[in-house]
Amino acid sequence: MAAVYTHGHHESVLRSHRWRTAENSAGYLLPHLTSGATLLDVGCGPGTITAELATHITPGRVTALERTEDALALARAEVAGRGLTTVDFVVGDVHALEFPDDTFDVVHAHQVLQHVGDPVQALREMRRVTRPGGIVAVRDSDYAAFTWFPQLPELDEWLDLYERVARSNGGEPDAGRRLLSWARAAGFTDVTPSSSTWCFATPGDRAWWGGLWADRILASDLARQALDSDAATQEDLERISAGWRTWAADPDGWMSLLHGELILKV
Repeated sequence: MAAVYTHGHHESVLRSHRWRTAENSAGYLLPHLTSGATLLDVGCGPGTITAELATHITPGRVTALERTEDALALARAEVAGRGLTTVDFVVGDVHALEFPDDTFDVVHAHQVLQHVGDPVQALREMRRVTRPGGIVAVRDSDYAAFTWFPQLPELDEWLDLYERVARSNGGEPDAGRRLLSWARAAGFTDVTPSSSTWCFATPGDRAWWGGLWADRILASDLARQALDSDAATQEDLERISAGWRTWAADPDGWMSLLHGELILKV
C-alpha cells in the first residue's frame, strides 16, 4: 500500500510547507477544536500546522506522525523552536496505525491522502483510532482544478508532468474531488464537505510561489523522479522552470489552488 512521496524534502519543498499555518490550511477544522482535546496529526511534515494546532487545544496533547525519523526530525525542530511541550512524535504508517482503538478526539491529515497507496484504508485507520463523538479532518489539493492566468504552455506542461509522476508513484494528485467518495467507502456517514483555495496574485506572492516551483522542478525529488522515469528531460525541466519565472514576473499573473475538505464525525 505504500506509495513513493512525490515531493521529497528539498529546501524548495520545505519553503512551501513551512508557509502553512492552521489558519491558511486547517481553517475548516479550527471551530471544532476544544481545550484539552487529544489530536493526531498524520503526515505532520515540518510541523508548522502541528505546532499551531497544539496551541488551539492546550493543555491537550498533539501526536505528530511521519513515515520516517528523518521526516519527523523537521517537526521536532519546529516544535522545539516554539518552546512547546505538549507534542509527542511517532514514526508510523497511516495504513496501519500503532494506536489502540478510540485513542484520539481529533485525527487530522493535511495533503496526505493524495500521497498514500490506499486512501480508503488510511481513512478506516484514522476512524478506528478516533473516539466515538470525535472527528477526522482531511484536506487535499486537486491539481486538475488549479487555474492560472496567463495560460502559459509551460505551466500546462508542468501540470501534466506532475500528475503523471505522482500517479506513477502510487498517489492521486486530484484527491480533493475524491475525498467524499473515499470517506463513504471507508464507512463514514456523518460528513461535512467543503472546499477552499489558496490564491497567489500579488507581486510578492507570485515571486514566492513561482520562485519555489521554478526551483522545485529542477532540484526536488519530483525532478529526479521525472528524469529517472524518462517522463521528462533536463531540457523539459529547464523550460518549465523558466515558465514559472515568466508567470511570476507578469503583473497580470494570478493563480488559485482548489482544496477539498471534510469533517467526518465518528
